[in-house]
Amino acid sequence: MLRAGALLAIGGTAVPLTGCDLFDGDEPAPPPDPLEPLAGESRELAARHRAAIAADPGLADRLTPIADAHAAHADELWRVIGRPVPSGSAAPTTGAAGTDPDSLLAGLRDAEQRGRETAAKACAAAPGERAALLGSIAAARASHLEALK
Repeated sequence: MLRAGALLAIGGTAVPLTGCDLFDGDEPAPPPDPLEPLAGESRELAARHRAAIAADPGLADRLTPIADAHAAHADELWRVIGRPVPSGSAAPTTGAAGTDPDSLLAGLRDAEQRGRETAAKACAAAPGERAALLGSIAAARASHLEALK
């Protein structure tokens, strides 16, 4: 009888503890990574270049490598962040400045200049293991500016 009471007492306290969902809840989402805005900007820059190509296919030879570089940068940034690439294609947040090649290129130069500044600031603030990648992206964006002249 004492054994049964002891087992009941042990079992009675063990059941609520194992049934407690204190440890079963969903984990909160991880905080945003500081590289996420730069990854999004890379996707947007790729989309802007592709939109310019669609507006003037004569720019394809000049702009496709730049668009591909931005897409590769976005993919690598998401890999470093450790999260999957968001689904869907990025759409440029601002429309093309015009449809003639000079206006398209001027709009892309402005976007590349802002992007280069963003990448340089991110590189300066990044920990060492990320600085090389961000420095490479900043350098690529600077070379894109030269290609768009």
